[in-house]
This record gives sequence, C-alpha cells and structure tokens, in this order.
Amino acid sequence: MSHYPKRDELARVLESVYERTKVYLEELDERPVLSPDLQESLDHFEGQPLPEAGQGALEAVQELWDYGQGAIAHTSGPRCFHFVIGGSTPASLGADWFTSVMDQIAYAWISSPLSVRLEVISLNWLKELFGLDASMSGITTTGATMANFVGLASARQWWAEQHKVDVAQEGFANLPPTPVFSSGYVHAAAVKCLGMLGIGRQSVKRFAADSTGRVDLGALEQELRKLDGQPGLLLANAGEVNAGDFDPIEAMADLAEKYNLWLHVDGAFGLFAALSPRTAHLTKGIERAHSITVDGHKWLNVPYDSGFSFVRDGALMGKTFAYEADYLADPHEVRVNFGALGPESSRRARSFSTWATLRAYGRQGYRELIEHHLDLAVYLGKRVDEVAHLERLAEVQLNIVCLRFNPGNMSEQELNNLNERLGEKLLEDGRVLCGTTKYKGMTALRPAISNWRTEERDIDFFVDVVQELAGSLG
Repeated sequence: MSHYPKRDELARVLESVYERTKVYLEELDERPVLSPDLQESLDHFEGQPLPEAGQGALEAVQELWDYGQGAIAHTSGPRCFHFVIGGSTPASLGADWFTSVMDQIAYAWISSPLSVRLEVISLNWLKELFGLDASMSGITTTGATMANFVGLASARQWWAEQHKVDVAQEGFANLPPTPVFSSGYVHAAAVKCLGMLGIGRQSVKRFAADSTGRVDLGALEQELRKLDGQPGLLLANAGEVNAGDFDPIEAMADLAEKYNLWLHVDGAFGLFAALSPRTAHLTKGIERAHSITVDGHKWLNVPYDSGFSFVRDGALMGKTFAYEADYLADPHEVRVNFGALGPESSRRARSFSTWATLRAYGRQGYRELIEHHLDLAVYLGKRVDEVAHLERLAEVQLNIVCLRFNPGNMSEQELNNLNERLGEKLLEDGRVLCGTTKYKGMTALRPAISNWRTEERDIDFFVDVVQELAGSLG
C-alpha cells in the first residue's frame, strides 16, 4: 500500500474544508479573538512524533480544523483591535482560494502570465487610488517591512551612485556612513530594514519636538545644513502607530529637494487617508516622495501577506535586485520580471486578491470603508470621553484611539503599572484583542479599527470589556 498523496483524496478534503469554512465564517463575528481553550488546543499538538505512516489527508486536515481553531488568534474578526490588522473582504478571500488552487510562481511572465498581468494592473490601480504619479514603478511584497526594504534598498543604491559607486555590485567599500534622518515617529520596520541593508539601525537621527515624536523641522534643517550638499535619506511617516499622527510630508519634501535627500514615506496604513476628503490633507506632498510603502493586509483588507512598494526611479530597483542566470527569465525581457525587481524570487501570486478586491469594490467602496472606520474611531473616542475612569490621550485623527484607565488619585508610575495589568488582562480574557504601548511616557491602549466587519456594536463591546476588566483590578 502506498502512502504518498493520492488524487482521490482531493474531493473529500475540499468538501470537508468547504463545509467547515462556512460554519467558521458564519460564527466569526461573535467569536472571542483568543479562545478560552487555547492552551488545551495547543497541548494537543505538543510532542507529536513524526508519523512513520501518515493517517491520510482527510484525517490530517480534519484534525487541524478540530483542534487548531482553538489555538489561533481570530484576527480576521471584527473585535481584533491589536496592531493594525484588516480582515479579508469576500472578494479577496475568494481570490485567495483561487491563488492557492492555482499555486502560481509570480516570478516572471513565463511562470505565471496572469499573475504578472494582474500585478501590473493592480499596482496601477493603487497609484490612481492614492494619487501617486503614474510613472512610479511598483511591486507587491509580503508586507510593509519588505516594502520598506525595497524602497530603502533603492534609496541606498541612489545614495551610493551619488558617490560614484554601484553598491549592489561593489558593496560599501570606500563609502562613508549613510546619513539617515527622521522624526520620532520612525517605525521599527524601517529601522529593521536599515539593519538588513547594512546601513545600520543606529544610523537614524531622530528629530522630535516633543514626547509624542512629532518632528522638529527647525532642528532637522539645522542638521541637514551640515551635509554641505552630500546626499542622505529622509524618512517620513504617514500614520504613526500610537495615535495615527502624520509627519508634515509636504514640508519634508521641501527639505529633501533643498538638501539633496531621498524622501522615503512609510505609509503602511496611513496612506489610505488619501481616499477621503476628510483626511486627504494629511497625505499632502506624498506624490513628491522618491519611494512609498503601503500595506495590503491592513486597510486594503486582503489576506496575509501583502504589501506594496512604489519607487520613482524603477531602474534603481533593477540594479538593486538583479537576478540573472542562464536558466532564468531574460532580465531584458520586454515583459515585467518581478523576481528581478524585489527581494523575492519565489513569489506567491498576491495580485489575484488585490485585483479582485479592487475590481469588486472600486474607489467608491474603499472610500466608504475608510470613512466608516473614521466614523467608528470618532465614536470610540466619544465613548471613552463619556465613560468614567477612561482617559483619551490624543486627538482622534485617523483610525486609532489612544486611551488609558485612570481611576484618579494615582501617581504616573502607578497608572502605568495599572494599565500594564489591564493590557495583560485583555490578552488573558481574549474576547477582544488590544495591546499596550507607550505614549508620552504613559502606558496606554491603542485600539486600531481597520476590519471591514467592525461595527458600532463591536466598539461598544470593546468599551464594555475594558470597563469590566479594569473594574476587576481593584
């Protein structure tokens, strides 16, 4: 008897998964984000030996469904407010199933003509959606971290060429340290990329006017004058993670032009502010950036993983990520070769989900989605203001509300300790998911609203749970 995969397994597996998926999605709105039986479910898988003879496809998949649901975070539901996590729209979920079934290698046209064609179309649609220059080159990545990597790698190539060096070919030998500047809002993902690129995490000089991290433009320009015309990198942030604030992108674009800087904008979720007349002013100047990062699995609400990078000079991407061998696609092929424009060669066909969701809902649908979430954030801010012992710590600018529990008559350190305990309680409880952060030195909650399923009742539920758990702290 053979034990390797058999064709007659497929029908039974697909039927089982389909039926279980229907039930799961029907129940998702009411599920706790973290299941009460999480540890029990995890324990089921602990210490399992590698089978000598497997149990078969249907049995293995059913075991995963039966025990796995209790051990995952149900972040695709409407009550996940941790990080900035979107759900999967019906169109993008359906397309993601298509992606898995077709199992494409979106490296080059020859390996997947459709995924390449739809990636080009989707990137063009996104540029139009965000108001970016149509001539910018783009690529789909795993998320904002690798999108930042593409943009900053292109920036590194440009910077080195200003010194007459092709850093992708020759390395850093004989090059000076790379000057990097930002506000206090610079995201950990961008700093991580600087480390991966050899520029160094400690290379970033931050200029903050206050404890929030808001940029001090005067101090920044004073430092830029010291460059004396030498090139550098300037990182602007469209939507910081604690309160949704923005760097003044237009003013930073002026500085970039004046002092020979590459302007990179990290717009992982904040770039979507461009879709609404209520918030579009926050992204003013974005079209002047040399590179721009945005996430798909955040406010676009496509499945994990998905991100996008846009670079004004696409030739720099080709130099940085050149990928050539006799058996590979011709790098000079007229059709786009995405495997030679970004860090991945083995690429999932993420364009299917992006194309499908944009095709399904269009500009108007996404504007309405963004404005729905803006309304929910305002609603949450009002609820916080109305509830005794909840304190809102920042203005509600976008989709994040920064708050803490403050019963009064406590020192700042005691309040920090209390809110750290509240954050732990929320994770232990699991009915909603929301993490803690530090804002102006205060420990705070920072619920982010970005899931298409979320409604006012979910906001009310969140406030009720926070009140209940805060009251149990004594």
